[in-house]
Amino acid sequence: MNAIVLSGIWGVVMMFAGLFLKSSKQIQWTAILGIIALLVVSILDYQAHSMQAQTYFGMMTIDVYTSWFSILITACCAMYLFIFHKDIAAVGKNEAEYFALIFFVMCGVYLLASYSNLLILFLGIEILSIPQYILAGSDKENIKSNEASLKYFLMGAFSTGLLLMGMTLIYGATGSFDITSEKFVGQFAQLSSMSSLSFVGILLLLISFGFKVSAAPLHLWTPDVYDGSPTAFTPFMATIVKVSVFVAFIRLFHFSFGNVSGAWQIAIASMIVLTLIIGNVTAVYQQSLKRMMAYSSIAQAGFMLFSIFAVNSTLAYKGILLYSVVYSLASIGVFAVIIKMKDYTYDGFNGLAKKQPVLAFTATVCLLSLVGIPLTGGFFAKYFVLSAVVEQGKYIWIVVFAVLMAAISAYYYFRVIRSMYFKTGDAEMHTEPTTWDKTFLIINAMIILLLGVLPSLVFG
Repeated sequence: MNAIVLSGIWGVVMMFAGLFLKSSKQIQWTAILGIIALLVVSILDYQAHSMQAQTYFGMMTIDVYTSWFSILITACCAMYLFIFHKDIAAVGKNEAEYFALIFFVMCGVYLLASYSNLLILFLGIEILSIPQYILAGSDKENIKSNEASLKYFLMGAFSTGLLLMGMTLIYGATGSFDITSEKFVGQFAQLSSMSSLSFVGILLLLISFGFKVSAAPLHLWTPDVYDGSPTAFTPFMATIVKVSVFVAFIRLFHFSFGNVSGAWQIAIASMIVLTLIIGNVTAVYQQSLKRMMAYSSIAQAGFMLFSIFAVNSTLAYKGILLYSVVYSLASIGVFAVIIKMKDYTYDGFNGLAKKQPVLAFTATVCLLSLVGIPLTGGFFAKYFVLSAVVEQGKYIWIVVFAVLMAAISAYYYFRVIRSMYFKTGDAEMHTEPTTWDKTFLIINAMIILLLGVLPSLVFG
């Protein structure tokens, strides 16, 4: 609860910082101080709720799982700001406002992790989404950025409409927005007790969440938005925001709709298959690394959907936690290297290992993790979400299919590694990495390797 309040307050502080702090460095350090304060408050919240969950007026429930996720996602956001704070400031003249919007997004993240009422879910989605529309179009002189913002806004508004319609139908069937109330729980206790209104409501909620996490066939906005947005904001949208929606997704569909999973599991299975095929196959044909990473994020969403598919599995809850951290850190690490390059194509990375060995090494670790190679955190992330499905003893075919798709992903990830290490060329830098940049990129890579050996560190 304290993290929700502090993130909103610090967003306002950053807005006023633009008026009173004239130095760019002072604004950046104010933002870094804010994210550190958020991390400390999240840890204190975890200690306060480690023994007993607390419900606030039937609107939010903060328990040990919620608090632990808040710590993990705040730590990922801290790593993002440590690495990208200079790049964020370089996007435009309104750097303080950019940081303010990031803190407002974090407020939405905490709401999504702790809601127990559909109204709070809606507020969390909107607080999470609206700042992103602005960040996507923050490079006002770039027509691709303007297009990304408009496309993001239109598709986001459409998906929000579906979300509200789904909530309305479910309210009509249950008479309550409180997902813990007796009426709500009774309506979804078993398939036979569920009305047609509830079924359509669940379907609309599923479609809306599919839009938010860029799952196929609802993914069409993702490549253009991620590619057109300023590179400094793309990793934030593709990682921290996406995994937060997944936690809200699993909270609703497991805790509330778990007993009627027969009504929606087939839809999730179809979504997984389409997402893995479209994300991986299309990524193979991309020539820009930034666009390749956009399609890669779609493919990674396919794996994260397994945690939704595996209903009421402890491994699913563990898997989404580990996947959230590892995927976020790996993608942040890759984008941190991309943003330093002058040319985003594969050829632009030729010979990077000789010119910038630290960048090449850290990018390689992150790419190997995204593939799911053993001794990286990505291996155990995929292992847990797939094991959650195997544990249930059915739908084994979809796990085999996912492993084959992971093999395809190895092609386009290893293509980057080949360019850096095995092709000759003069990789041109847009900005030279500082000692600070290299230090945090190495820390980021070491955490990924550590989680490849001790994934239990994420489970709390």
